[in-house]
Amino acid sequence: MRVLVVEDNSQVARQIVDALQRAAYVVDVAPDGEQGEFYGQTESYDAVILDLGLPKCEGLTVLQRWRQAGRTMPILILTARDTWREKVLGLRAGADDYLTKPFEIEEVVARIEALIRRAAGHANAVLTWGSVSLDTSSQRVTIHGHPVELTALEFRTLSYFLHHPHAIISKTELTEHIYNQDFDLDSNVIEVLINRLRRKLGSSFISTHRGKGYQLTEFVHET
Repeated sequence: MRVLVVEDNSQVARQIVDALQRAAYVVDVAPDGEQGEFYGQTESYDAVILDLGLPKCEGLTVLQRWRQAGRTMPILILTARDTWREKVLGLRAGADDYLTKPFEIEEVVARIEALIRRAAGHANAVLTWGSVSLDTSSQRVTIHGHPVELTALEFRTLSYFLHHPHAIISKTELTEHIYNQDFDLDSNVIEVLINRLRRKLGSSFISTHRGKGYQLTEFVHET
């Protein structure tokens, strides 16, 4: 899962990035409103953390432009502005959640987890497909209740599939959500990655749709 952090305070941004990376997210950072708006308009994100008091372009303006352009990613406003009027203004402009500074970093990560789950239609923190379960809060993966060791990249890939369990996911889409913007799209690393997951989760766990992409195999689903 890929998150954009639009924050001009480099210390705060570093704290958020470190916490999200520990939770297996891939993170891009924009230090001002103009760059943040550009990233949000041109890249695919599963969630955005947006400050309001940004240089070059106010966060509220960035948010309004994203929504006017049809960008639907979940957005958490993280700001020092703490009056109820500002919270209402942010939520009515299209934000999905609002948290004021100072904050506990665990709460920021938990809110991002919840926003991404709800955007994909999941209420439960544990995502399950057949015998495989993934706990989004603890980053724990199990098969038939037994733990499976995954790398951070493998975990992000599995998490993206489980958030979109019935979708055929192209290499391009998968790449956009598990790597940051510097990744080489021509690489065959996605095929290698899918094969690694099949070895750990079962050879039939992920099906290949030639010329289209990959999908969780329906017959594995037991519920």
